[in-house]
Amino acid sequence: MAAPSTTGPAPLVGGSLALTAFALALGTFMQVLDTTIANVSLPTIAGNLGVSSDNSTWIVTAFAVANGVAVPLTGWLMGRFGVVRTFCVSVALFTIASFLCGIAWDLPSLIGFRVLQGAVSGPMIPGSQALLIAIFPAHKRGTALAIWSMTTLVAPIMGPILGGYISDNYHWSWIFLINVPFGVFTAFVCWNKLGKRDTPTRKLPIDQVGLILLVIWVGALQIVLDLGKNDDWFAADRIVIATVIAAIGFVGWLIWELTDANPAVNLTLFKNRNFAIGTTAFCLGYAVFFANTLLLPLWLQTQMGYTATWAGLVAAPSGAVAVILTPFVAKLAGKFDARILASVAFAAFGYSYYLRSGYTTYASFYDLMLPMLVQGIAMSTFFLSMLTISFDRIPAERLPSATGISNFARITAGSFAASLITTAWDRRETLHQSRLSEAVGAGSPYQMAREGLSRMGLTDVQAAAAITRQMVGQAYLLASTDLFRLSSLLCLALIVLVWFTRRADPPKGPIAAD
Repeated sequence: MAAPSTTGPAPLVGGSLALTAFALALGTFMQVLDTTIANVSLPTIAGNLGVSSDNSTWIVTAFAVANGVAVPLTGWLMGRFGVVRTFCVSVALFTIASFLCGIAWDLPSLIGFRVLQGAVSGPMIPGSQALLIAIFPAHKRGTALAIWSMTTLVAPIMGPILGGYISDNYHWSWIFLINVPFGVFTAFVCWNKLGKRDTPTRKLPIDQVGLILLVIWVGALQIVLDLGKNDDWFAADRIVIATVIAAIGFVGWLIWELTDANPAVNLTLFKNRNFAIGTTAFCLGYAVFFANTLLLPLWLQTQMGYTATWAGLVAAPSGAVAVILTPFVAKLAGKFDARILASVAFAAFGYSYYLRSGYTTYASFYDLMLPMLVQGIAMSTFFLSMLTISFDRIPAERLPSATGISNFARITAGSFAASLITTAWDRRETLHQSRLSEAVGAGSPYQMAREGLSRMGLTDVQAAAAITRQMVGQAYLLASTDLFRLSSLLCLALIVLVWFTRRADPPKGPIAAD
């Protein structure tokens, strides 16, 4: 008989496994949800606190900057204090910070509490990922990754729906207060079930220089990404200064982390080909997904007259399909090459974006929803396949560092995508509007439209305004379809990139992952 594995505690079974997996998934869901739930509620929060909408964007920026700094430190924190202890403390502090955000009395206090919320939540996603893998038998590792990926993909879609509904029907503070009971449940269950199974700890020295450089360049980069659009990018001095600081800080941090004996972030993981290429493809794919998740409701709300709630409901079918299909995909994960599953994901993403490139201003709810059903197929295989590729042959003791780096890169890619997509959307709209104006001009097309509107009882001024509004709507539609089409092509290119990785070894037995 084979000797039992001594590399860690035995996997959980039965009800304990199901309850703990649910609690860990809930921890991921809460953290990801809070990255998007406040976005659609900013106008409501700004009006309630008596500040401008521009100032309210710091509510999002503060969380993103603090979280971006904290996520890469996950590996060090878990090595120093243990994976279970780090995760449970992170959830408990996140719950407290959420409560403080809910009772914030003005904008500065809310921003301060959002900084705290983002900072303490850094280990939640990597921690839940590492613990899910640890509590499942090795031959069911695909199931663990499927549960994690399902919550990570559904949460950004649920964020705008839930945020819009709460803002429309309740006080905005409930956006944060709803975390409190779920946070208490997650922390209690995880500590109760996993507290005695914590990983060994080591007295790791603190990489103070690496930490300071990380805070500097990540903070500066997030300021550029979140405020650049409103400041017209490099036309503003503070964006130029922040960019220079981010570039210098990143180069200095990179050199330091690669040469220091005990780096805060272990970049040597990128020597693993699958981790390097897989993480790159993972981040680029997530950036395209996140950009389109942002673009569609933005177009629906600003140009199509949808409320925040209904714009979120358009995207809901993709989450539903992903939830239904993911368990089946998890069972197939060990039987098929992960590169094939990744190719299916990118192909489905690409086809979904291609269908969206055919939208019109008269598109019905069904027309808008159909591409989202196709996207659900992609969502069910995307995270699972990319994580299987990226973490192939990563030793168990380095998995917390790998998950921290992977999630940090994904979050940063999402920030880039959010800034780039909104800027590109506005600039493409300007281009198309100028071309439409040249085509319509003051000639016969304009005259015919004006005469037709005049016969309907509109004055010349009202007719001109109506024509202009139609041109703006068409320009934004053309800008949207341009970006949908580009996204489709990018997904096809990512299929090629995935095949530069080697085939990931599926676990072949209960101890294989060890």
